[in-house]
Order: sequence, then C-alpha cells, then structure tokens
Amino acid sequence: MERLFRVAYRGREQYVTERDGAVFATTGDAFGERGLGDPIPDGLAAAGLRVLPPVKPSKIVCIGLNYRNHAHETGKRLPDEPLIFIKPPTAVIGPGDPIRVPPGVGRVDHEGELGVVIGRRAHRVRREDAWRYILGLTCVNDVTARDLQTKDVQYTRSKGFDTFAPIGPCVATGIDGRPRAVECWVNGQRRQASSTSELIFPIDRLVEFITFVMTLEPGDIISTGTPEGISPIHSGDQVVVKVEGVGELMNPVEDEPQVPA
Repeated sequence: MERLFRVAYRGREQYVTERDGAVFATTGDAFGERGLGDPIPDGLAAAGLRVLPPVKPSKIVCIGLNYRNHAHETGKRLPDEPLIFIKPPTAVIGPGDPIRVPPGVGRVDHEGELGVVIGRRAHRVRREDAWRYILGLTCVNDVTARDLQTKDVQYTRSKGFDTFAPIGPCVATGIDGRPRAVECWVNGQRRQASSTSELIFPIDRLVEFITFVMTLEPGDIISTGTPEGISPIHSGDQVVVKVEGVGELMNPVEDEPQVPA
C-alpha cells in the first residue's frame, strides 16, 4: 500500500508518495502510470510543504442511510436501493482547513465517512469490475446543516455550503475492499465508530449503481455513508475523521464572518 498526497511544495502543486514511512516526489500521472522520484528530506514535515485536498473532484456523490444504525437514529426506513445526492466541488477543503459555519443555519453536524476515489472514467461499470476503476480510499466529512436538511427534505442546500466537504489527507492506493474501521472524533472524544462491514450497499455495488446513472471522472469521490453517532459541531471544535489504512483528517470549526449589510 502507498499513500498519495497532493501538496504545495517549492512553489508548485504536485503529488508525493509515502511508502514505508519515506516520502518521494511522484513521477508520471497520478491517475495512470506513476513512479517514485527524488526523496523529500523530512517528508511531509518538510519546510514549506502544505498538504492539499488529495484530488479535485468534479463531484462528490454521497450515499444516504447506508448504515442501519444511522437510519435508526434518524428515524428513517432502510432504503431499498442506494440513496444518492451530490456535494459540489466548491464545498471541498483539505486537511487543517477550517469548516466555516454559515450564520443562521442552525445545527451543523459532522458525518465521518470512507471515501472512494475514482481512478479512471467510469460509465455503466459492472459490479465485478468495480475495483478496476478505483484509485484508492480517502477520508470524508459530510458536514450537514441538519435543520435545513429537515426543512428542505432534499439535501443540496444543507450539504452544499462552502467548506462542507473536507477530504484527505491522502489517497491510500493498492488496497482492496476488506472491512475498514471508520471513526469520527470531536475535541478528542469519539463520537462515531463502526466498520464498512456494516454498509448496507458495499463499495462495488455503489460503483455499479452510480455509474448506471452518471459517468464518474478521475478524481471524483463516492462518499459511502456515515455510521451512527452524528452530533453537532461548533466554533472552536476540532473534528477528526479516521479511516483504517488511510489516516486522519483533521479540521477546525469556526463561524463564518458575517458580511456587513
């Protein structure tokens, strides 16, 4: 397994690869043939290196109610087929970037999730071929304005605000679909803890279902759903999403400054 990071380093954006604890410049195409270039002294702690969102998705396709216990805690029935909605690319932020709570939206929740990063153009993919189209896995926080979600019924507004899609810190490549732990921590307290073994619709089924509806492009993300334990976040909080084999995605929370009238 390798971890692929998109970084700003020495005045430009590039990919670097972490292998066996060492970090190297990535050569070739991050979504195709790639290799290892020069080592980076001090690795991800190198002076002037900043970790960015690992990809620039054209869309994030999210799955609602994909853990049974989460459906129960929201009082909703289990879906008969995947419930999909989209977060816009303008919602994306990376590790360490602040989640900004807009004024007057009411309760805002964390939703820690495993994200699937698409590696090549995918249209009408058969379930048995799904992993051939996957670059790797990442962490996602599907931040949600809960009061607006309840009010609107549909999810676009409540989940589409700027900064409401933290992703990262990397794409873990060369891994398979075995069950992985998914956790979310707020200020050092664990709020969510489950495993992808609890998914109602597994990853390969999601790829098949979504690509029947829409074409997925390299860098697009499928956010596979959140387990039980959703709860509010507030200015001053620190939210950490952990996915086994991927790493930790940390984002502080702050209030969005109000624009003077």
